[in-house]
Amino acid sequence: MEQEYEKTRAALFAADYGEWDLERSLSELRALAESAELMPVLEVTQKRDAPDAATYLGEGRLAEACALCRDNDIQLAIFDDELTGTQIKNLEDLLGIEVIDRTMLILDIFSARAVTNEGKLQTELARLQYRLPRLAGLGASLSRQGGGGTGGTGARRGAGESKLEYDRRHLRRRIALLEEKLKEIEARRAQTRRSRSRSAVPVIALVGYTNVGKSSLLNRICGAQVLSQDLLFATLDPTARKATLPSGQNVVFVDTVGFVSRLPHSLVDAFRSTLEEACYADIIIKVADASDPLRDEQLRVTEQVLTEIGAGETECCVVYNKCDRLHLAPVDGFSVSAATGQGIGTLLEFLEQKLADRVCPVKVLLPYDKLALAAVLRQGGSIQKEEYRPEGVYLEAVADRRSLHLFLPYLV
Repeated sequence: MEQEYEKTRAALFAADYGEWDLERSLSELRALAESAELMPVLEVTQKRDAPDAATYLGEGRLAEACALCRDNDIQLAIFDDELTGTQIKNLEDLLGIEVIDRTMLILDIFSARAVTNEGKLQTELARLQYRLPRLAGLGASLSRQGGGGTGGTGARRGAGESKLEYDRRHLRRRIALLEEKLKEIEARRAQTRRSRSRSAVPVIALVGYTNVGKSSLLNRICGAQVLSQDLLFATLDPTARKATLPSGQNVVFVDTVGFVSRLPHSLVDAFRSTLEEACYADIIIKVADASDPLRDEQLRVTEQVLTEIGAGETECCVVYNKCDRLHLAPVDGFSVSAATGQGIGTLLEFLEQKLADRVCPVKVLLPYDKLALAAVLRQGGSIQKEEYRPEGVYLEAVADRRSLHLFLPYLV
């Protein structure tokens, strides 16, 4: 218990003006706060026709909230919406504590979780893009006073306004630099995709809400050791791992960054190259948490983000993970458990059927001067039997149909 009180005590604020399910959104905000190692202590809500332009919530409700925050030793206020810089400044003046919004919280989580160079660059870009239009309201150091001109020659801009312009120029230069670096990384990623395409290895992308168990599923299928934690946004960087289907066909599974409802546009844009791994997949597995009563909402958000990045037409299947926690099996997808392995075999058989037209079994006898062709077999399929004979190497394999013409002279 002592460790809990070391965490920052936070209050969650939300306005219900009919745009989304308030209860669901607040539940998600609480999970985000806990994922950021904060301790949500109380919730403050208000039903309104629209958010207040200056303070988001009404002043009367905020006056009550101020007393609640004081009585509960609240150190941080988290608002379940995007705030303007002016709103943040006004709210901090009224509440007397630090104020952040939903987007800032998600950006903080991304910053803490980014591991690779690309993940760090993407997260920094999203933070700067979010901060740039809010500079005028953020930061008490940005004085808005202007001094008079020498000798009565008229008003001139003061130090505060000069600093604001300097900060804007600095952010724009940094944003341009980050975008250039990310373009270079995207070019390398495109080269990797072309290599996969040339090797004819099918790609299967795991997409879905954050914390539904995509990384755990990847580890179960591929035997990979990808970080999997019971946290929102544990995975920020795409992870590709090779696996072999029961028929012997080789495939690549790609784990992607998780989604969340109302994912900030700056993050969608910054992580677009990462998310676009799904666009180049042969099959997309949409993963949902079978034990979550709102799993249909998870799938709706997943579908929305896939449509935004142009992957809405790719062949998909739905997989409900964590079915070991649920007795009632969904009827519109596959029920699996990454924890126990339940249902994994059925899922792999389905993927095999979907990709069956890509490969066919072959028996070949390769002369010793043609052994380089064995590598082609391994790239697009797999070798089940290998036998050295006086006249060459006898292979029984699963071959990619697109490379079948190379083996016609050596079929037995």
